Amino acid sequence: MPKTPHAESAAVPIVFEAEFIEGLTSIFEVSIVFNQMLGLKITSITPDKVKASIAMRPELVGHYAYNRIHGGVISAGLDAMGGLAVMAAIGARHMDEAPSQRLHRFAKLGTIDLRVDYLRPGIGEQFELHAEVMRLGSRVASTRMEFLGADGKLLSTGSAAYIVS
Repeated sequence: MPKTPHAESAAVPIVFEAEFIEGLTSIFEVSIVFNQMLGLKITSITPDKVKASIAMRPELVGHYAYNRIHGGVISAGLDAMGGLAVMAAIGARHMDEAPSQRLHRFAKLGTIDLRVDYLRPGIGEQFELHAEVMRLGSRVASTRMEFLGADGKLLSTGSAAYIVS
């Protein structure tokens, strides 16, 4: 008699507590002063994907004739987003801990490797940044990031590796 496949139970989606979201936002937007200088503002944090935005300002111009955002702003923004995605993934992995305890796990987080591909000029008034973790190991996490124009057009991509322990 052939075996019939059994239906796997659907995984319950992880929802972060307000305390954890507020703590991550405080770390990202307040404690990391460089993110303030870039103007990075978190728009969404889930265990699978993080999103933020950057509003164009004169201090971020890289090419004066075209009012193009500086490549360093793109690179730094993508790096920061990759780190935030890793923080969210670590937070989701340790949901059995209190939010304050999970927030202390990020002390050793650091970038090991970063690659950025600039696909189109960064011209606009507003930019979106997205990041997701491709693999979260016990020591290293790998991420993929996107830098988009206000119209949703992909301007740059990034991939990075982060030390997590």
